[in-house]
Amino acid sequence: MREERFAGITVRLTGGEDREGGGDGPLVVLMHGFGAPGTDLVSLWRVLDVPSSTRFAFPEAPHEIPGMVGARAWWMLDLARMEQAMAEGPRSYATEIPPGMEEATDRIAQMIEAMQAELGVPNERLIVGGFSQGSMAACNAVFTRNLGLAALVILSGTPVNLEAWKAGMAPRSGLPVFQSHGRQDPLLSFRAAEQLRDEMRDAGLATQWVPFRGGHELPMPVLEGLGRFLSDVELPV
Repeated sequence: MREERFAGITVRLTGGEDREGGGDGPLVVLMHGFGAPGTDLVSLWRVLDVPSSTRFAFPEAPHEIPGMVGARAWWMLDLARMEQAMAEGPRSYATEIPPGMEEATDRIAQMIEAMQAELGVPNERLIVGGFSQGSMAACNAVFTRNLGLAALVILSGTPVNLEAWKAGMAPRSGLPVFQSHGRQDPLLSFRAAEQLRDEMRDAGLATQWVPFRGGHELPMPVLEGLGRFLSDVELPV
């Protein structure tokens, strides 16, 4: 593994010919969730059963969360509101545009563009996604910034800014999507995830839906399914 900076964001690179992001294999960019450290998802590259040429990039969110050592965020959340939501049960945030999300999306788009240029990754060999808040950041970049890519990964995410996302889905018919969500997720609504699935399918996106018994997590059946998905995405040679 090696660390690089792209558009001011620290990125950990793994996989590929040298296990440090080298070679010309496809690049899978996975962004961690709110409150996690920048290293949170890095171990996935050793777990996912994908071709050895596959490269991985694990960006570290730019914001430190006060009072939580090592915790990072793509945009800040109201912690008191989060606690209230956990007490009341998960709900939909589909009509909301979280403060700071648009600025974060601009930085993410710049980061990905810089990675593509530096690492030699055409749009047709780029896969973008994340877990929880990281998946929402990925969706916002893909659907509102006209990001060119080969596939999208949504792990335990939820729709926000959905009207804008729907407009961005329309020209992406056929885009492969891997989406997973726990039926007992205490943080992000399972029903809202189903709504996002349905909107993507209605727009013609080739969405692979993987529900599971569990909460806000990445169980082995999801990782096995994700490995197959990444291996099966049709990429130019």
